[in-house]
Amino acid sequence: MTRTRIWHPFTQHGLGEPIPNIVRTQGAYLWTDRGERLIDAISSWWVTTHGHAHPRIAAAIAEAAGHCDQIIFAGHTHPYAQAVAEGLTALFPPELAHVFFSDSGSTSVEVALKMALGYWANRGEARHRILVLEHSYHGDTIGTMSVGARGVFNAAYAPLLFDVETLPFPADDTAQATLDALEAACRAKPAALIVEPLVLGAGGMLIYPPSLLAEMHAICARHGVIFIADEVMTGWGRTGTLTACEQAGVVPDIMCLSKGLTGGSLPLAVTLASEAIYDAHYSTDRATMFFHSSSYTANPIACAAAAANLAIWREEPVLARVDRLAVRQREWTARVAGWARTVNARTIGTIAAFEVQDHERPGYLSALGPAIKAHCAAAGVLIRPLGNTVYVMPPYCITDDDLAAIYNAIGEALSRA
Repeated sequence: MTRTRIWHPFTQHGLGEPIPNIVRTQGAYLWTDRGERLIDAISSWWVTTHGHAHPRIAAAIAEAAGHCDQIIFAGHTHPYAQAVAEGLTALFPPELAHVFFSDSGSTSVEVALKMALGYWANRGEARHRILVLEHSYHGDTIGTMSVGARGVFNAAYAPLLFDVETLPFPADDTAQATLDALEAACRAKPAALIVEPLVLGAGGMLIYPPSLLAEMHAICARHGVIFIADEVMTGWGRTGTLTACEQAGVVPDIMCLSKGLTGGSLPLAVTLASEAIYDAHYSTDRATMFFHSSSYTANPIACAAAAANLAIWREEPVLARVDRLAVRQREWTARVAGWARTVNARTIGTIAAFEVQDHERPGYLSALGPAIKAHCAAAGVLIRPLGNTVYVMPPYCITDDDLAAIYNAIGEALSRA
């Protein structure tokens, strides 16, 4: 077996699977060092919104790199962070008035959890319990693994994880059970509920309706439970609107954003917080400050990319592009529903997903996922199934021809799997 110096994420190197060397990106495409072109059907792990190497974002990065590289953000600021904060507060609900920068989706969720616990601690109330949804995934740090589903992702680290209360996923036949469980849990005065709004991503692209999200938010509001919306994947148009919460008319107490924040060009995250969360940490007492940072908090170059992305959202018809892609995804999902061995074909916004029947080992470790991925790669398409769950989540610049090529490659892979 070939051993590599680079240890890749979510990769079992002992299987000896090929690792393409990507040397160039543009629009919806990746090119390898062999000159092969791949259509990026998954937005390079859900981050690329407008397309790779977007000229406005690339120009902003180049300009910032020549003027202001990394500076300490504790007790300092810079124009690029200010532009992002102003752009976010203009685009997002005014109730989310405060912007805390970090550097990844996982850390934005860690920040949210610490904000929630800090809120209650600074109010002198012993409320520590976190409520979560079954099958959820919020990241790979200790805190985010703790509030995610327990299983193959984190079994080795179980001794480090803190206990949470898990609510059943609100499927069509269990929706009332979810609401009843949340109502009962809220009576015990937990600190917060954290949800992936409308779509549970790594848990298998599981979809639930906006009405359920609105009812969960209302229950939390009645009981004074902090509502955290993890929009790291669902934000920036993926579900058809700027945020998934928007479809439910929900404004959370805390919202986590990353991935598409920079259009997918550089790592950056923010946690948006309400006045109440901010005010609980606001004091002349240094002991109640919010104790969190990383060395690269609000990196100016990453902030420049985010500011350019916000300008694109303000000045270009992004949602029209999202709507066009959503229509195409619905059309293709209708066709997929008729394919042999496919079940539960579904779509929300720009996301489409379905399961491939696997009677031997369904789930994340299904052998079907790698087989389908390998066939599609040979056909010039990059996908990464979640076990036997196949999904398509391309950048918004994808053409109809390229979308057809994606689904044709998947169809051929299924016929040979």
